[in-house]
Amino acid sequence: MNTLKRIAAALLCLGLLLSLPGCGSTQAAEKQLFAMNSAVSIKAYGKLAEAGIDSAVSVINSLGSALDPKRDGSTAYAINAAQGQSVVVTGQVAEMLLTMQRVYQLSSGDFDPTVYPLVKAWGFVDGLYRVPSEDEIKGLVKNVDFSAVSISAMSDTDSYLLTMPAGMELSFAAVGRGCAAMYAARAMQVAGVEAGIVSIGGNIQTFGDKPDGSDWIIAIQNPQNISDYICKLNLSTGCAVVTSGGYQRFFTDDDGNTWTHLIDPKDGYPAESGLLSATVVCDDGIYADALSTALCVMGEDDAVDLYEESSDFEMLLVTDDGRILVSEGLNNAFERSNDDFEVEYVRK
Repeated sequence: MNTLKRIAAALLCLGLLLSLPGCGSTQAAEKQLFAMNSAVSIKAYGKLAEAGIDSAVSVINSLGSALDPKRDGSTAYAINAAQGQSVVVTGQVAEMLLTMQRVYQLSSGDFDPTVYPLVKAWGFVDGLYRVPSEDEIKGLVKNVDFSAVSISAMSDTDSYLLTMPAGMELSFAAVGRGCAAMYAARAMQVAGVEAGIVSIGGNIQTFGDKPDGSDWIIAIQNPQNISDYICKLNLSTGCAVVTSGGYQRFFTDDDGNTWTHLIDPKDGYPAESGLLSATVVCDDGIYADALSTALCVMGEDDAVDLYEESSDFEMLLVTDDGRILVSEGLNNAFERSNDDFEVEYVRK
């Protein structure tokens, strides 16, 4: 998919999100930029809005640099280059790793950040798309196992020790934007911003109460037409809203087969789960980011089972047969915008 078209579509959705009824305020500042390979939009309310946005941008840029696995000197680069040696990481990085570990366990391995070499092999890192040979995929799958990665706290410090077997690589792509949005929102709060919203490529974090008392209105993109949206979520409290889906990055090979960037860790091929997208709503942006990816790989049945067993997230699933599955906790927040999809409600 053409990168410029993706960016334009993302900016269109961001503009829509910020201009929806109830989002206006006389004391508001906003900024749009491109960071972490995504369209970014920040809006802040209150007298200290401008200073808060500056703090948020600083956080996003800093995390973007630290989590770039191709950037020599970054945390991600150091981890992947360690070849079995232990690496010291900050508490913030450990928070991401521990959350990924949790979602790895919840998804029974359907979510695994050590799938990174396979993501590279398919061309989703450098944009040089290709279908790897079966032998190449089998060879790379042998080194996919996040359970082999250990994260332990160091005494009397905020640092942690990460140890990963030689030959294994990981990526923070499935949690980095959610983490950046969450920490950017926290930075704005520390700077004195009363309420705000941060959106980084489908990863949204809101906080505080808007001055006019209205809900936070989040538009959910239509995975079959990225210039449109399928519904709105009217949320009264601050939270993270993260959407993942294969429609965000994909390519079509010479034989007409479409391959997405969501790799199934168990066989090394792009997942064919029947889900076009998964949206997670919860308090923690890192958890929402990782979990939305996991649900896309798991598929409808396993995603519903996990929701029914859990109490810390809500979800919205879009299936490839034209249905929107809305979890029980979002019933009152859900507002349909597209008649092309049949709506079903998931109850516990």
